[in-house]
Amino acid sequence: MSESARFNMVEAQVRSCNVTDPHILAAMSAVPREKFVPSAARALAYADVPVAVAPGRFLLDPRSFAKLAQLAGIGAGDRVLDVGCATGYSSAVLARLAGEVVALEQDADLVRVASELLANVVGKVEVMQGALIEGAKGRGPFDVIFVNGAIEQVPDTLTAQLAEGGRLVAVVKDGQSRAWLYLKQNGQVGRRPDFDADVPLLAGFKKAMGFVF
Repeated sequence: MSESARFNMVEAQVRSCNVTDPHILAAMSAVPREKFVPSAARALAYADVPVAVAPGRFLLDPRSFAKLAQLAGIGAGDRVLDVGCATGYSSAVLARLAGEVVALEQDADLVRVASELLANVVGKVEVMQGALIEGAKGRGPFDVIFVNGAIEQVPDTLTAQLAEGGRLVAVVKDGQSRAWLYLKQNGQVGRRPDFDADVPLLAGFKKAMGFVF
């Protein structure tokens, strides 16, 4: 059942949305998504929706996740910071694409769950606990920073951890809800919009409020 559901997910939700990277298609075909969702939500594991796994934490819907991964252009030698890894599904997939993944989560229970579920995955993954907005200071720089959910703005604390040529991908909600690619070149971080994506806000980020006169 799960293998056919996984095949249908990749064909109907991922490949049909112009995700053509064979490595992403293969990785999502190989990782059992149902293992990373609570038993009560197992029926939704391969549905075209985000799956809640804890308050403010979820697995991105397959389409948005795959398109973000393709936007990041992950190479086999890349170091990836997976922000808001939740139960670890995203890290399990990204580890098949990259050289190394640091899976960052601030919820202690999810850190424990992710550590158990990622213990025997293909690829190199390290789970660490910390505030999402702070990234993994002292562990960078990273070639790719992958943000699992929508945020109102990308904090400097994350872009500062990009290597030269590094990419950060995130869905930014600022009136519109759109995926953006942030690219560090010559020490400067530029950005460009890509696809529209309506995904839940990721807990742990809040846009700084300016002074209002």
